[in-house]
Order: sequence, then C-alpha cells, then structure tokens
Amino acid sequence: MSKSHETGRDDAWEGVVTGRSRGMLDGSNMYHFVEVRLTDGSSVKVRIARRLWKSLAVGDRIAKRPDADPYRV
Repeated sequence: MSKSHETGRDDAWEGVVTGRSRGMLDGSNMYHFVEVRLTDGSSVKVRIARRLWKSLAVGDRIAKRPDADPYRV
C-alpha cells in the first residue's frame, strides 16, 4: 500500500527509492516526488527538493530525521 505524503518537520523514516516522478499539480509549479520503500516494508510517496530529486536514482537510500530535510544516505 502506498500513500502520498508531504514530509512533516517531526517525521523520521529511512528507505530505498523505488520510483521518481514530477508534475505540475497546480499548473504553474513543478513538484518532485520519490516513491520510497521504508524499512518496515510499507511504501510512501514523498515530495522532495529539486536538487535532491536530480541526484537520486532508483535503488538509492534516502532518509529523513526530525527537524531536517530528506537526504541521501
């Protein structure tokens, strides 16, 4: 099961990128997303910064700690 999720400041997770996407959801701004298989086996679709999105590929590890932005592991 996958859920769409904008990372909150208090969230913490770690996983492997299983997909990348982007889109103009509001018609004027480009949003960047990655699908992440978390260590507990669930999946989440997370919005991330363009710079991080460009540096990631499927199979890369990514993590998010409380009060921090997602980062490549």
